[in-house]
Amino acid sequence: MSATVAMARFHDVSPRTMARMAGGIYVFSLLTAVTFELLLGGRLGYAANFIQMLGMAAVTLFCYLLFKGVSRGLALLAATFNLAGLIFEVLRLSPQGINLALGFHGVFCVLIGYLIVRSTFLPRVLGGLIALGGFSWLTFALPALAAHLAPWNTIVGLAGEASVFLWLLAMGVNAERWREQARA
Repeated sequence: MSATVAMARFHDVSPRTMARMAGGIYVFSLLTAVTFELLLGGRLGYAANFIQMLGMAAVTLFCYLLFKGVSRGLALLAATFNLAGLIFEVLRLSPQGINLALGFHGVFCVLIGYLIVRSTFLPRVLGGLIALGGFSWLTFALPALAAHLAPWNTIVGLAGEASVFLWLLAMGVNAERWREQARA
């Protein structure tokens, strides 16, 4: 199958299905990371991290496709920040103890939160929750602050982010409003 045919099929997927796929892949990636990386470690931990990174790259792509109708530029910027964060995570780059991966991911979450608030196809409260989670992830850019706020910054980050992706998995998006906003 050619790339053109594959992309045409991909664009035929309904927004509700895309949202549910994003939510499902997010949950799978998170569970993979927690189960294998934290509990098993070693080579299985590296494999789980790789699976998680691939899953989060797919989630990033789905988020771009879902939110480009709200603002193509901001959706692309959010995707760029998250992909950059994934690169830092894969390479395990942490200069002077600064977790750049979580910092970039925090910016992604804040931007997605803004896009959700501006959207008409998701509840606005979800935008506030993921943005709050994003600000929590941004604390990891300052190691002393992150250590002072631990474990609450991680709990708030995960709760804010997971609320959106669990909603996407369970409810999807309002497809009619999504199409209206994408056309506008």
